[in-house]
Amino acid sequence: MTASLEQHPEHLRRSLSNRHLQLIAIGGAIGTGLFMGSGKTISLAGPSILLVYLIIGVMLFFVMRAMGELLLSNLEYKSFIDFSTDLLGPWAGFFCGWTYWFCWIITAIADVIAIAAYAQFWFPGLAPWIPAVLCVLLLLSLNLVTVKLFGEMEFWFALIKIIAICALIVTGFALVAWGFRSPSGHVASFANLWNDGGVFPKGMSGFFAGFQIAVFAFVGIELVGTTAAETADPKRNLPKAINSIPVRIIIFYVLALVAIMVVTPWRLVEPGKSPFVELFVLAGIPAAASLINFVVLTSATSSANSGIFSTSRMLYGLAEEEHAPKVFARLSRAAVPSLGLLFSCFCLLLGAALIYLIPDLITAFTLITTLSAVLFMFVWSLILFAYIAYRRKRPQLHEESIYKMPGGVAMCYACLAFFVFVLMLLSLQPDTRSALIASPAWFVLLGIGYLWKGRQARRTAVRPAG
Repeated sequence: MTASLEQHPEHLRRSLSNRHLQLIAIGGAIGTGLFMGSGKTISLAGPSILLVYLIIGVMLFFVMRAMGELLLSNLEYKSFIDFSTDLLGPWAGFFCGWTYWFCWIITAIADVIAIAAYAQFWFPGLAPWIPAVLCVLLLLSLNLVTVKLFGEMEFWFALIKIIAICALIVTGFALVAWGFRSPSGHVASFANLWNDGGVFPKGMSGFFAGFQIAVFAFVGIELVGTTAAETADPKRNLPKAINSIPVRIIIFYVLALVAIMVVTPWRLVEPGKSPFVELFVLAGIPAAASLINFVVLTSATSSANSGIFSTSRMLYGLAEEEHAPKVFARLSRAAVPSLGLLFSCFCLLLGAALIYLIPDLITAFTLITTLSAVLFMFVWSLILFAYIAYRRKRPQLHEESIYKMPGGVAMCYACLAFFVFVLMLLSLQPDTRSALIASPAWFVLLGIGYLWKGRQARRTAVRPAG
């Protein structure tokens, strides 16, 4: 009996060190959207895009602080499913867990399709499904081995992203210091931030349009909350990872966009191209396109890797709360929820195959990213509602907390109001509006699933024994 328990552990192991957690948190905060989507956001909002990223970053920092206080108030909480179920009721755990699972599945689908597209850069004759399938199989096999290997992969993926962004910032500011003049005759200068129509060159409508794409760049920032059950010394390491979020946002988002816009006036930034590539080309680095393609490829792989990790942990948490089949709570000898990993990867491949049936991939990507952003905002909102319930039901735990959320309940309502504002903005453009209209279908489906689950539970309860 003891041997069998050793072969299949009953609990997730705390194998992720502070080094892993810090880089997972950084990797989660830097999405592929920064590398590829920044050109479009700059062309929409001009220099005011800096304010957009700062506002979203500040709001999400408070959501992460609320999550941090909740996770540390009870170390039995493995992720936000647990505290949602405990503080808001079983329905919240069910809706939160399954929505988060679906969020990462559709985000990972977008990443896998992106990986296939980036692979075409080096292998134009290769069928796009081959790199997509190979990527999923590679990440699946590595995730099945041990959680420490996931942490190690994410550590190196995030490190590549950080080095690329730091190189961009240093290059941009060096070109300003040298008074660099581009072939089109524009001088690199900080004055480019305000001398071409001001900070709000496209008015408030351009400023608001920037929020639609920028929100998607932040999805995954809460990933640190799904690693809580596998983090060594969470009382020390979780606050460190969450507290570094503002610094990360300023360095990786704001300074990177400043570096791009001081060298290339915002009107000359092409929405369809990566401004990262363009800046390195201007700096005279001929291999810029290949280098950035490699960085973006690792960034998309990192995001898909995070998706595969978090969806399997969500299924594990849902199964433990009896919101999903019990089989997903079974751990392999390496203390990994292997069946959850296999099921998530199967859904991922199925979704990727469906996207190839849609002829216009840009339309598909806009739909997927908007849907993902809407559903992530739902999960972030549930974290805030759980915090409000915690303050009402467990005031003594808040008093004893060593990691109190700044602003408390009032700040929760401010963040919720901000999410409502972003949803209103998503309804303004036709491409994002269609995804917003489609999103209630997921909640209707979940509602039917929850009612069916409750009915099955009642039937089991009234069934006579023997």
